[in-house]
Amino acid sequence: MPYKRAILTDGDPVLRRVAKRVTAEEIADPLFQQLIDDMFVTMREAPGVGLAAPQVGVSKQLFVIDVKDEEHEPAVVINPKVVSAEEEVELTEGCLSVPGYVGEITRFAHVAVTGLGRHGERIRLEGDGLFAQCLQHEIDHLRGRLYKDRARNVRPSVTEEEHDAPESV
Repeated sequence: MPYKRAILTDGDPVLRRVAKRVTAEEIADPLFQQLIDDMFVTMREAPGVGLAAPQVGVSKQLFVIDVKDEEHEPAVVINPKVVSAEEEVELTEGCLSVPGYVGEITRFAHVAVTGLGRHGERIRLEGDGLFAQCLQHEIDHLRGRLYKDRARNVRPSVTEEEHDAPESV
């Protein structure tokens, strides 16, 4: 039975570590599969559109994503690698690990990422907009980076638009 895990916040050292690659043996472990289920529950209840394993205290190269649009199914991404990135854009972004704050950040408008899926199968995810933003944000978490490290004008989210900025994207 999946359950909601605590989301670590800025200041926790796990968020600043480079996450370790996941092995095939780990992917096959029922506890790893449980972690994936728990991460989806945690992300959705937060609510967020992406969640990286370090955010729940597990320093592994794993994230889940669900931008809730018609083009992209919810996905599990293990050991991701950005294989292409095009056209820089300025975006407002927040993070479940930096609650109540937003900032402006430069991201790529379109990215393609390869990695492994839930059961170790090779996957390629490609997209733009919120989906691309989320992929980049979660990969940053796996590298021990928070959006606020590169963002400008990080401030409390006070307007409705800022409050609705993608969190943990």
